[in-house]
Amino acid sequence: MLKSVLSKSKKVGIIVTLIFTVAVNYCFKYSFNDQDWLSYTNRCLSESYDPTGDAKLKKWELSVNSDAFVRLRKTYAKGKQEYYSFNLHQFNDMDYMGNENTGSLKLKTTADDIIVQTHNDPHGDVDSMTTELDIPVKNMQPERLDSLREAFNTLRSKGL
Repeated sequence: MLKSVLSKSKKVGIIVTLIFTVAVNYCFKYSFNDQDWLSYTNRCLSESYDPTGDAKLKKWELSVNSDAFVRLRKTYAKGKQEYYSFNLHQFNDMDYMGNENTGSLKLKTTADDIIVQTHNDPHGDVDSMTTELDIPVKNMQPERLDSLREAFNTLRSKGL
């Protein structure tokens, strides 16, 4: 028969230490702060944006800044620019049309709160407002959509 070389008090000490270590590790749960939500949102949007649907698109910028503004700037080959911007405090809802591979993310506001501007447009520069911003996306799994919605709602409620 096998016999332990440790005394009973040492065994109890080791077991208590292990239990205490495990309990301390599971008692504290990391939660995102405002900066974590902001960086996650920007990373998610930049990884998911799909510029392939617009062949004339030369450059694009999509971001959420620390003032809780969502900004999308598209620059086309002939110099035309489209600019969309709104504050997340006006964010109302988000819809997704498509499948996991490709689709369109629709960000909605309560009123005409999304600024739409065009520059260097052959048909004339336009300044207008709308309630919906369509963002073409790719590789958007349901979990990512849920976490992006949570990020938008968290940033909106925090009042960055």
